[in-house]
Amino acid sequence: MLGGCRVSRRQKAEGRRQKAGGRRQKAEGRSSGRGSSELRLLWTTANALKIVTAAPADCRLLFAKGMKKLRKRRLPNRESVVRVGVDTGGTFTDFVCEIKGRLQIFKLASTPADPAQAIIAGLRRIGEITATEPANLEVVHGTTVGTNALLQRRGARTALITTKGFEDVLAIGRQARPELYNLNAIKPPPLVADQLRFGVPERVSSAGEVLEVLKETDVNRLLQKVKRARVESLAISLLFSFANPAHEQQLARALASLDIPLSISHEILPEYREYERTSTVAINAYLQPLMGTYLRRLAAPAQDAHAAVNKQRPKTKDQKPLFLRVMQSSGGSISASAAAEEPVRTILSGPAGGIVGALRAALAAGFPNIVTFDMGGTSTDVALCDGGALRMTNEANVAGLPVAVSVMDIHTVGAGGGSIARVDEGGSLRVGPESAGADPGPACYGRSLLPTVTDAHLVLGHFADGGLLGGEFKLDQARAREALKRLASDMTKAARREVSITRAAQGVLSVVNTNMERALRRISVERGYDPRGFALLPFGGAGGLHAVDLARALRIPTIVAPSAGGALSAIGVLAADVVKDQSRTVMLEVSPGLAAKLEKTFSEMENSTRTALRAEGFKEGNQRHQRSLAARYKGQSFELEIKQTIGDIAAAFHRAHQARYGYAQQGNIVEIVAARLRSTGVVKKLKQSRLPHFDGKSQAKPFTHIEVFFAGKKVRAGVYNRDELRAGAKLQAPCVVTEYSATTLIPEGVTVRVDFYGNLIIDLQQP
Repeated sequence: MLGGCRVSRRQKAEGRRQKAGGRRQKAEGRSSGRGSSELRLLWTTANALKIVTAAPADCRLLFAKGMKKLRKRRLPNRESVVRVGVDTGGTFTDFVCEIKGRLQIFKLASTPADPAQAIIAGLRRIGEITATEPANLEVVHGTTVGTNALLQRRGARTALITTKGFEDVLAIGRQARPELYNLNAIKPPPLVADQLRFGVPERVSSAGEVLEVLKETDVNRLLQKVKRARVESLAISLLFSFANPAHEQQLARALASLDIPLSISHEILPEYREYERTSTVAINAYLQPLMGTYLRRLAAPAQDAHAAVNKQRPKTKDQKPLFLRVMQSSGGSISASAAAEEPVRTILSGPAGGIVGALRAALAAGFPNIVTFDMGGTSTDVALCDGGALRMTNEANVAGLPVAVSVMDIHTVGAGGGSIARVDEGGSLRVGPESAGADPGPACYGRSLLPTVTDAHLVLGHFADGGLLGGEFKLDQARAREALKRLASDMTKAARREVSITRAAQGVLSVVNTNMERALRRISVERGYDPRGFALLPFGGAGGLHAVDLARALRIPTIVAPSAGGALSAIGVLAADVVKDQSRTVMLEVSPGLAAKLEKTFSEMENSTRTALRAEGFKEGNQRHQRSLAARYKGQSFELEIKQTIGDIAAAFHRAHQARYGYAQQGNIVEIVAARLRSTGVVKKLKQSRLPHFDGKSQAKPFTHIEVFFAGKKVRAGVYNRDELRAGAKLQAPCVVTEYSATTLIPEGVTVRVDFYGNLIIDLQQP
């Protein structure tokens, strides 16, 4: 890996070469230089960051002198606003910063024990490089803090207050087995322990009528119980509070004196279904203290100790964006203060950012129907976008717990570059879900002998001997071979025949591909979508390594491999608008008087969100409000979401039901269960620069050739530098395409071209 002055000499030499190249490009009249003018990583931005942390003091001094020149040359205006997108992953933390309308990326090793350490370090480096004061950084963050806390069960000590007689709703749930054919399946325990679930004598009817008044004596008695319990957070979820929240408000006023976070169901999720609503509110309370502390710590470098988390700073005459925003699971960002209050909306934050970035790239390339494939270091997230739209759901399940707020329809599988391979008790090869993560990492990182997917790729030559991060993150090939040698030995014993290192490596890739293929089928074929009508868009650091194999397995005809795919999630969170989702249970039959009732409900919700968005600096012209309805046939248990809210709503529902289930019951009564509103504050869009067109022969020339294994066969393949490719260039398969944030493998039997946005368009259908 990196270290010492020897690294600095290499980097200085590289700097001289790039400087010379810049002079040549200037002489030729080109404005930008190599590769994608939007997503190219400056040497001084990325590689030097790693030197600054790894090199000894004398080398840092040499670098500091060069940094002063960079500041003067790049950003003479020290008060320039710099927009930053940050995505925390299991192995690397990705940073994307917009400087003078152009995007630059870099990665730092994640700090799993404390994710804020890597983020703060990265933000400080951006401040140094851009000569920008920390308070002038506009940051949007995709976080895994909430997800990890749920998975590892390390949230706050939480109490639940509910209607007397319903204290066990979290334990009872829906009485459905987690695995249909597993009689011994065990459901995860509730987040709130038995002794911390308190019932209060009160009752409200489903129509909102108070049947039993909540007495002050009972409230005071509850207050004393909660005090003795020494809890860190409180969840309040009373029966039918969505119809009449008066009793929840009464409890909230009394419990506010305890000075601990409160999560109140009528504010977070005013919808029916007491189990899902209570579970969602309990999750929110469980994460509140942890998320609040985390966000305040992130905000600290740019604010004094007494400033608010969501400090605002003017950006334009019309808009005052927040200093720190957090990506939601629904595909839009919210202020840090809102995320601290409702962390349940951020539990799929990082994957949601990736889908926003993927759809942005796909639409620019002309592919509205895509299957996204995000393979990182620890997991793979897949989703489907139909007609250029994000698919949402209110029936998500995270860590075995239902989450009823609006989230993207994402399926996650424990398969990533760091997934550990092993031979199980039955002699079968298993890959994942256990991951080596960032620490100790795969064997090739030099700190373990754990055989992982990344090690298998290295042994098979898939990194073109260039390492990661543009060659600056050197990989230990000897350790990788030793780890795979041990795995091959275990496989030999299990199979009772000789298994070579390369065959073991190929086996690892075959198993992990099968796991990911199953995930892709689940969000496409199993939901009625034919993959042959979609394009596969791979991203994440390892997405391009598996894309062609998976597309072939699913008979997907086209792959769109975006530039800077390894940082697409960070780009997505930076590109996302500010979004506020609201819902309200209405329980109305479709009838002649429905329109007026719905209009009144929607108007009330829109008025409140307009006020909230104006407070965040979005004037009316920068706001968008999208209405939808959750509807069902009367008597059904679950709903479908429809966009039509006026006119013939019943006909729209019949069409939706026909498309989803294959039939429609035209004579049945249609019932509107909930009115939903998605309000958007439109942020300044990121520029998508176009590449200069290829000005020579259409066939691009690889800069070198290597011996590499594809499907167990050793072949000679060209190696292309992604930054050197121009629009219109065609690549000769088989080949390996390298770039800073990712590597793309292209075996034989496909055609590849580069479009105007730097995407690799891989056609699996032979002419």
